Amino acid sequence: MSAIKEIRAKTLLSHLKDPGGWFGVTYNMNLYRGCEHHCVYCDSRSECYQIADFDGELLVKVNAIELLCQELAGKRSRGTIGTGSMQDPYTPSEARLNMTGQALKVIAQFHYPVHIITKSDLVLRDLDTLVQINRVHASVCFTVTTADDDLGKLLEPGAPSVSRRLQAAKVLSEHGIQVGITMMPILPFIEDTVENVSAILRRAAESGVSYIVPWFGMSLRNRQREHYYQELDRLFPGVRERYEARYGMQYSCPCPNAAHLEKVFHALREQYGIATRVKPYQPAEVEQLSLLA
Repeated sequence: MSAIKEIRAKTLLSHLKDPGGWFGVTYNMNLYRGCEHHCVYCDSRSECYQIADFDGELLVKVNAIELLCQELAGKRSRGTIGTGSMQDPYTPSEARLNMTGQALKVIAQFHYPVHIITKSDLVLRDLDTLVQINRVHASVCFTVTTADDDLGKLLEPGAPSVSRRLQAAKVLSEHGIQVGITMMPILPFIEDTVENVSAILRRAAESGVSYIVPWFGMSLRNRQREHYYQELDRLFPGVRERYEARYGMQYSCPCPNAAHLEKVFHALREQYGIATRVKPYQPAEVEQLSLLA
């Protein structure tokens, strides 16, 4: 468990320069900085994001709910609020702090759509609120990079198991909420097998997942790279040397067999009827009344 540090934010919602993208998000919302899932590969650990103690300290924006109320009241354009791109909104301390739960109730009150990315089945605690939000639009996306619970525990030691995430996906789907998977990163030399990709697709289909966004590779930046290589030495001796030989100091590290995995992925997702993008929020069309009516 990370140390909790309370901070006060000046603003909460940031308007994306390119609204839409993979998830149809217009506004980004981060209630925390840092994360307690301690995934060995996490890009948010990178030096460029300036989170001083990413693994040891969780920063909580204690005035976030107040800001959210103020900012939504002042918005003139309704768009999807996304959370989970830089931190997990259901980090373990959320079970006690309930920041995400409170924020979702405000979003429901203001009738805004939402898109959530998480590695936690704690999202089910807010099922009733999400059902309410889904009268407008709600989508929940679970990050799944391996179908193997044991491997997942090594790579994502603080996160709930893959099986728990997929069970949560099934529950959400059964309640009419759009559910997806971010299948990224797929770690070279560790997760980049046809067997792993196929198992993720099969289990996703069984769980009612409607879309999967894949990336057959990973990023490596300063500070993230050093941490990841230390973990490789501890968990998978000899694999670090394969990374260094193939990628050097590259930022983007595609799997050596990425092209083949992509073909396998698309064949299976077409078989299962799974899309590669979220079905985004579409504002209801306002009917133009005739002057002669």
